[in-house]
Amino acid sequence: MTNEELIAKYNKPVPRYTSYPPANSFVEMGEEEYLAAVDQSNNAAVDNISFYIHVPFCQHLCHYCGCNSVAMARNEVVEAYFDALHREINLLLPHLDKGRKISQIHYGGGSPTSIPLHHIKRLNEHLLGSFGTIENPEIAIECHPAYLNDEHWEQLIGCGFTRYSLGIQDFDENVLRTVNRRPSLLPVEHIVERLRQSGAKVNLDFIYGLPGQTVQSFARTIARAIDMRPNRLVTFSYAHVPYIYGRQRILEKVGLPPETEKMRMFEQAAEQLARAGYCHIGMDHFVEPNDDLQQALERKQLHRNFQGYCPRRITAQVYALGVSGISQLDAAYAQNTKDVARYIQYTNEGRLCIERGYALQPWQRVAREVIESLMCNYYVAWTDMAQRLNISAEEVKEALNYDVPALLQMADDGLITLEPTHIALTEAGSPFVRNVAAALDKMMINNNNRFSKPV
Repeated sequence: MTNEELIAKYNKPVPRYTSYPPANSFVEMGEEEYLAAVDQSNNAAVDNISFYIHVPFCQHLCHYCGCNSVAMARNEVVEAYFDALHREINLLLPHLDKGRKISQIHYGGGSPTSIPLHHIKRLNEHLLGSFGTIENPEIAIECHPAYLNDEHWEQLIGCGFTRYSLGIQDFDENVLRTVNRRPSLLPVEHIVERLRQSGAKVNLDFIYGLPGQTVQSFARTIARAIDMRPNRLVTFSYAHVPYIYGRQRILEKVGLPPETEKMRMFEQAAEQLARAGYCHIGMDHFVEPNDDLQQALERKQLHRNFQGYCPRRITAQVYALGVSGISQLDAAYAQNTKDVARYIQYTNEGRLCIERGYALQPWQRVAREVIESLMCNYYVAWTDMAQRLNISAEEVKEALNYDVPALLQMADDGLITLEPTHIALTEAGSPFVRNVAAALDKMMINNNNRFSKPV
């Protein structure tokens, strides 16, 4: 089938599967249930600790944004928010085994670098002073370079980060103006070189499918990025879900690229990156051949959480701090309130502000492993999965929908190789890995939730 035919047939709304079950399946949950899951997580087979810290504040709200972001608050609110983060850590610490080690700390937003950076340094000191770390932990932060001068970058380097993700989105300033995004204050080449000198790894993040982008213009952006040789380059597909994020409706007035044009943007970028020696990881990452993500993929041990792809050595129980943060534990997910004032109030009162979550049934934990393997490694072998989970291959399949007609059709259309022993994605099928996962998902039967499209 041609790309146009595949898009027409398979570009239907399906979950992104950054978690299983997806976050829009979460139900009401409270502090007591969450802390029980935290206590239980100390005994999980994977016992590393990952902390995710959500900083919702932004100097400027972009029209495309699908994150939990708020306009920059008054100084006293920002101060109160960071005081609340420290209190949340202190509420959590008595429930975590002090012998466990931190493998990952990740700051997301919002724009974590939009606030006075001494707050970030204090939080890192608090967390790293409470636990030991594995060898070479990943301490990462998402950065919006529009408001950071040389002094700010030096402050960030002093915080001890090992990886920086720079949210560039596009180098075309006409595109940035259309989507209400500020360009980098300093030349990105200058920033990348300084961060590289500090010994840290650098990601450059881009979005394709925005108004004003063309195959040619996005190719120019990717070419400039390649010249900087970032350790990783990420091409996120713009997810247009205005029924969730109303501000995205502004972009409809300008006009979004057709789906076929959007697909070609990605394909052109992937071709450029392959020629430059980068390896394709998952749906949207490109890495150097010696990157630990590529090594994990070669061993079929690539993992993923809400913060992105990671190798098994960094895989951990994720404890989220701050508004809207989602903890990903062995047996449950739990999400904090999205309301800043409510979050501050609860922590002032010595309470955690958990509002939603999901306690997984045993079959869902099996399905999570299968779908994660497919999403990350583009491959599932039933015997290997059974050995990992210490159950039979038949029990693995019983946890799934295993929609045989749909899978056979995908095989006929060249998306997958379907064998009695395994399922493997083809190169043509990789953009539609979410569709393949959905064909294995029991929870998609009669599911009326709304999702974004793969392309």
